[in-house]
Amino acid sequence: MKTAVIYARVSSTGDRQSTERQVIDLTDYANRNSMTISKTFEEHISGAKRNEERAVLTECIEYAISNRVDVVLFSELSRCGRAVWEVLDTIRTLKDNGINAYFQKEGLSLFSEDGKTENVYLSVMLSVLCVCSQIERENLIFRLKSGRKVYVDKNLAATGKSGLGRKVGYRKPLDTKKEEYKEALKLLRAGYSIRKVAKLTDVSASTIKRLKKEFAI
Repeated sequence: MKTAVIYARVSSTGDRQSTERQVIDLTDYANRNSMTISKTFEEHISGAKRNEERAVLTECIEYAISNRVDVVLFSELSRCGRAVWEVLDTIRTLKDNGINAYFQKEGLSLFSEDGKTENVYLSVMLSVLCVCSQIERENLIFRLKSGRKVYVDKNLAATGKSGLGRKVGYRKPLDTKKEEYKEALKLLRAGYSIRKVAKLTDVSASTIKRLKKEFAI
């Protein structure tokens, strides 16, 4: 008999939402498929939080790996992460450790019934997610470069200078930074990590870190 763990999450940290329905449905699925539930992990945390902030999800994955669990049961694919790359990272971690994953809403598993062959349908879905992630990144970079060009053009028209150079001791006004780095600030406020924002916007991590501090994000 295969062993399984359940990971259930709801966004509300109060009493307005409960993981009970997810646990019941996934337990029923496990019973119908001759699986033994070795542990259930329940988390109440906003869907906007990064995976590194989801302590219970991290604990669930680590438990599954260390105890050689056969499958992790999720109510839906989005429970693996708040962003595309986090979902992919979670699934990649499970795959690399030979652990299956089942997503009830999508009705798909990471591996086929033999437990070794990758499920072609889920692979296609993940490939689409990868493409969407890449498109999102390229759009962010395009908007950032476009914003920079507008900023430079405005300064050239007003002062005859690009506005990108600066004198020793000069500190760029926050309003200027707000305009120049609006995409980076938007991502920071959405909860993206410094490293991820730097990667998406092609801005150095040190600059992103400074923006996070200056704008108290």
